[in-house]
Amino acid sequence: MAYPTVSAPYGMIPIGKIGGFNNHAIRHIPIASGYAVDLFNGDPVKLVTGGTVEFDTPDAAMTPIGVFLGCFYTDSTLGPTYRNYWPASTVASDAVAYIADDPDQLFKVAVVSSGTTIGSVARTDVGANLQMVNNTGNTTTGKSKAAANATSATTNTFPLRLVDLVEETKNTSGGYTEAIVKWNATMHSYGAILGV
Repeated sequence: MAYPTVSAPYGMIPIGKIGGFNNHAIRHIPIASGYAVDLFNGDPVKLVTGGTVEFDTPDAAMTPIGVFLGCFYTDSTLGPTYRNYWPASTVASDAVAYIADDPDQLFKVAVVSSGTTIGSVARTDVGANLQMVNNTGNTTTGKSKAAANATSATTNTFPLRLVDLVEETKNTSGGYTEAIVKWNATMHSYGAILGV
């Protein structure tokens, strides 16, 4: 049987909750006017002092609040504007991000061996932790290119827990090129002991 293939990372896509029910809840959290980093649809974000969100660099120090799914703001020329991504340094005092912030949210994500090169994980990796790989998103589509690293471990500083695999995009060698993941509870902002 021929399976469809995954050719490139596409960010984190919310697909359900660990308990099975999904109400597609999205929280609106402000973005600071002039925030100077692009935020792409599918990027991890964190809550920072002042109550706004910023990009959360995928590393051992991550404290994600969720995944960025677009934003709304009033553009000085176009008026009310919805965008799939936040263009760096946009000036708008009313900017809000749409964030999938449930700690039990499940996400589908591509698996890479490095950068944007598609890799795979095995059924035996389910339950392990994964690191994230950050790649610059696409300003034309607004889509993220964040991905999960194919190297799994028990390391508690890896931000993702591998919950399941996407059967439909298994490669010809039997490896899984897409994973279903959730945030590790101790890394998610709502589960961390320390506040912002």
